[in-house]
Amino acid sequence: MVSTSNMQALQKKPWVSDQGDGTFINPVLHADYSDPDVIRVGEDFYMTASSFGHLPGLPILHSKDLINWKLINHVLPRMDLPGYEVPQHGNGVWAPALRFHDGRYWVFYGDPDVGIFMSTTEDPAGEWTPLHLVQEGKGLIDPCPFWDDDGQAYLVHAFAKSRCGIKHLLRLCRMSPDGMRLLDEGEIIYDGTEHHPTMEGPKMYKRNGYYYIFTPAGGVSTGWQTVLRSTSVFGPYEDKIVLHQGNSPVNGPHQGGWVELESGESWFMHFQDKGPYGRIAHLQPVRWVDDWPLMGSDTDGDGIGEPVLRYPKPNVGGEYRVEVPDDSDEFEGSRLGLQWQWQANPNPLWYSLDRDSYLRLFSFPVPENQPSKSLYYAPHLLMQKFPAEVFQAEAKLDFMTLKPGERAGLIIFGRKFAYTAVQMKADGSGVDIIQAAGTDAEENVVWSGELAEGSVTLRVTVHAGAKCRFHYIAGNGPLLPCGNIEFQAEKGHWVGAKLGVFAAASPSNDDERGYVDIDWFRVKKGTI
Repeated sequence: MVSTSNMQALQKKPWVSDQGDGTFINPVLHADYSDPDVIRVGEDFYMTASSFGHLPGLPILHSKDLINWKLINHVLPRMDLPGYEVPQHGNGVWAPALRFHDGRYWVFYGDPDVGIFMSTTEDPAGEWTPLHLVQEGKGLIDPCPFWDDDGQAYLVHAFAKSRCGIKHLLRLCRMSPDGMRLLDEGEIIYDGTEHHPTMEGPKMYKRNGYYYIFTPAGGVSTGWQTVLRSTSVFGPYEDKIVLHQGNSPVNGPHQGGWVELESGESWFMHFQDKGPYGRIAHLQPVRWVDDWPLMGSDTDGDGIGEPVLRYPKPNVGGEYRVEVPDDSDEFEGSRLGLQWQWQANPNPLWYSLDRDSYLRLFSFPVPENQPSKSLYYAPHLLMQKFPAEVFQAEAKLDFMTLKPGERAGLIIFGRKFAYTAVQMKADGSGVDIIQAAGTDAEENVVWSGELAEGSVTLRVTVHAGAKCRFHYIAGNGPLLPCGNIEFQAEKGHWVGAKLGVFAAASPSNDDERGYVDIDWFRVKKGTI
């Protein structure tokens, strides 16, 4: 059960799946952990997800019960490929696979423009090996390794039509047991064109003498979960839809990972595309019927499961601490919290934690080589995932060290974005509190004056449907709205909307940067 102190802390969190009574509610993570894959190693569960061009990338989460998750690491502290000094919207790390084999943890993923990569480690919370290019090639995505009982190794993957013109097909290749290279051109083992269009994201398993490939189809927001099975690794494979929306409110339930517990229970972690909230993570019970997995609950008796909304927690042989991934940050450590990501490879010039209990962000312009000076192309935005459907985020800024014309603020980011910020007037006569919304929206001044104490608190409240309103507190003044603008958050390129902080300068500013000190960043429950 949940301790009193832990429950009090959790009551402030905007989303908690564990209900404290032996049940959980879906989603288990109301955050953009898209294309999740999950494994069990003894009494521990680990999960990874796509991260695209946001860095650090390839998150590693840990749980003891599949419900309560903690973000413990990233496989990629930075991306050692050309071009990642600036944003790479929609590129980079597509659907990964996580496996445990031969005493090591393995992650494989496809970069649609480069090929299939691999990294491995003995400690998922420690350092992972540098990326190794297993197979070069455009359009090779969603790879999953498989080591058979006889020591033979294989890799199954899908194709990205946008890069290679191929779609709906799954290919299986022989792989060297060390995961370093593919040994042949492989075979197309399934064509989903007729019955399972947009087949992708395969995950391969073996159970009861059958080879299984769990593979989503039908599209990100409208699809279903298909399972293929065969008694031979190269097929032929028969197919069955095992999870779909049906009469549930959960659209497109598919793509994820299956785990079997020591208790004998089976569970499936998958995503739901929720627009600006990203692809959020759900957990479904699985029961086996005639050696086919039935996921969720078959309420209408059609033999296809539908997502459950509330269900008894997995039987893992004990009760564990209720927790959720971090969101708030008091900046008391020597490193940024793992919840934070940049738009490109982290640059130590962008920030400092040298001032005790503050994050210092230095003001930088959008790089000259970018398509425009819009913040959409700024690599130095520090952001994290939306943590819930409704929530509130606040940041307290000490801004007196900004230079004239520089600004720093709180941002909601996607294909369109909005922010409220404090900006030093160009003539040095005081400050403006400004708001902007859109892709290249004009900034509007909502307050202007002098603030001797040099601090401002900025707040954004995200309401149901990802509708956002900004407020500010100038110095010790009252909480005031930033005009009457209600901003509709939008998803980014293959990712959900993000929230975070930034400091920005115009290209004309000299190399001696001003900066803002952020005292804290706090996320809590909002109002519907």
